[in-house]
Amino acid sequence: MSVSFMPVRASREDLHALQLQGLQWTVSHAYRNSPFYRAKLDAAGVGPDAVRSLDDLSRLPLTTASDLKDGYPFPLRSVPFEKIVRIHASSGTTGKRKVLCYSQKDIDDWACMFARCYEMARLTREDRVQIAVGYGLWTAGVGFQLGCERFGAMAVPIGPANTEIHCQMLLDMQSTVFCATASMALLIAEEIERRGIQKKIALKKFIFGAERHSAGMRRRIREITGVNELFDIPGLTELYGPGTGLECPAHEGVHYWADYYILEILNPETLEPVAPGEVGEMVVTTLRKEAAPLIRYRTRDLTRLIPGDCPCGNPLPRHDHLLGRSDDMFIFRAVNIYPGQIDHVLSQISGIGSEYQVHLYRREDGRDVMLVKVEQVGSDSPDADRKLAETVAAEVRRQIMVRCQVEILEYGTLPRTERKSRRVFDHRTVED
Repeated sequence: MSVSFMPVRASREDLHALQLQGLQWTVSHAYRNSPFYRAKLDAAGVGPDAVRSLDDLSRLPLTTASDLKDGYPFPLRSVPFEKIVRIHASSGTTGKRKVLCYSQKDIDDWACMFARCYEMARLTREDRVQIAVGYGLWTAGVGFQLGCERFGAMAVPIGPANTEIHCQMLLDMQSTVFCATASMALLIAEEIERRGIQKKIALKKFIFGAERHSAGMRRRIREITGVNELFDIPGLTELYGPGTGLECPAHEGVHYWADYYILEILNPETLEPVAPGEVGEMVVTTLRKEAAPLIRYRTRDLTRLIPGDCPCGNPLPRHDHLLGRSDDMFIFRAVNIYPGQIDHVLSQISGIGSEYQVHLYRREDGRDVMLVKVEQVGSDSPDADRKLAETVAAEVRRQIMVRCQVEILEYGTLPRTERKSRRVFDHRTVED
């Protein structure tokens, strides 16, 4: 008998009632058990009794990554140490990691959420899930494995090993699902093509996340491997880890688990809600998290809510694929640019690969220069390369309103990695 991990009732009214109950519990729990949250809520003049409706959410203070740094090594802790069964951490921008603690209930909830992801991707217990993401302090590997075991499929927990091991296990284990970063997914897809083993493996689906990826990268992975479906999975260590939502089979956005957390989309500058469908920063509030609850936590990830019903039939709400981070923005000739904008432009141009780099320089006369490096696919003619470079430059100019230089490289020239790929290289310095 199959088991569903989806909520029994997920109408808008049911979710709102569940969210209000969870919000009231979270604020009360944090206020009673966390000195940090108690001080923050007192300073805002909001106590647990003040939360009477979901509209009161906006009265609560925001929490930031700086709060986690200041509270190191156990920020936001809201349970006694004897209830903490695990910690996970992500890298910090100032050297200190963002450490989050978990109770057994938190681990169980996370497992159910992740199992829900596998259910949404239409896996069965006959599937074999090859896990190619990092283990240890990072949440990814153990999260994918935890959810796989709760769902009931076979986990093949390899981690970010070399392509030799992964290809061997794809052949020997006949893995049907490959879980990785988007960069690792491309790397293994190209290795499958290079070895000519497409017909000898059983791979049907990719589930990848941890970094923004382009439509061009998706097309390339699908063309090389012939897989049926690719699914985007969001993940944030502060919010359990990966598994808090998944792109559905209709591929029209990411369903997020609104029965476990509330998602607000705010203008990163004004911190006011954006209009429905507009891009803003994801701000999350957990509804059941015990050890390190989140109250209006600024993720810095940029996306938008997708209104209306999803063709897949699942009633849980959706947000768009992550478009970048509010702190990833770079300024070029007085224009604010997010890497996701470059992704979007390049994915619309035929004849180039999915990998690219943006290099920013400052000339002696003080003028900034942008160099975009892309790989050509299917032609090695100098004339074709010239026309392709002109097309890329023209589209960047038309859509982003800046001029750039373009360098066309042979396919496979840009580095591949099993981890997140670095796309933007700013060589400008204060001295320049």
